[in-house]
Amino acid sequence: MGYLNNQTGYRESLLDNRSIVKKNNYVVLEPDGLVKNVIPGYENCDTTILGCPEMGATFADYLVTAHADGKNAAGIGGDGIESFLYVISGAVSVKNADESADLTEGGYMYSPADKPMTFENKSGEDAKLYVYRRRYIPLEGHSAHTVVGNANDIAYMDYEGMTNAQSKDLLPAGEDLGFDINMHFLKFEPGASHGYLETHIQQHSMYFLQGKGMYNLDGDWMPLQAGDYVFMDSFVPQGCYGVGTEDYIYIYSKDCNRDVQL
Repeated sequence: MGYLNNQTGYRESLLDNRSIVKKNNYVVLEPDGLVKNVIPGYENCDTTILGCPEMGATFADYLVTAHADGKNAAGIGGDGIESFLYVISGAVSVKNADESADLTEGGYMYSPADKPMTFENKSGEDAKLYVYRRRYIPLEGHSAHTVVGNANDIAYMDYEGMTNAQSKDLLPAGEDLGFDINMHFLKFEPGASHGYLETHIQQHSMYFLQGKGMYNLDGDWMPLQAGDYVFMDSFVPQGCYGVGTEDYIYIYSKDCNRDVQL
């Protein structure tokens, strides 16, 4: 199995950790203590399961380090499961039945539920990936399509009228009802924050890419930084502000464009 941080033996500090698990509410996972999971299909990869139904999520997402020649040739998604892959660092080649692309840092692919996605690391160096899977909710008369892009090519927009807090959308869910999820970036300059504590039905997965901040999750203030992961269930009050000297940036998922299932 092994640990994500690749450390073995005793540590100098006492047993302590910032991770908190409140199932069906919110989860904070810091890198220290996370394990590598053996998942069929991932070859020469270190793969860690993050969000999953066992904690209350309607999705599963993963942190993957694809070593040289690391790949998933069996396919991610398909048979009703949509998938999304984002390159945190390094480079991989991705492919589904519609498109193939070479992705570098910031690159991503969304693949619809009927098209499994594969990847391969041909660069000779490690690539760090964020991978997301969710069962697609069909909507009559609409369908999703493959999306390939790079977050670095998308301009930030002011977030809720605030110039020191900005966002960007990676998928066209705002204009296309065929998509039942969106992927976003949020960026807070030091001292910037949400305008209010948000409370909504949408679940979030959040992987923190840069900086530090304080995050309010259901009334608990949590210190978070690059490398941390958060799952947030429906109607958990949430909001944050950036601290330190650099922008606080994270990628997050949001289910959308569907009515409540009864």
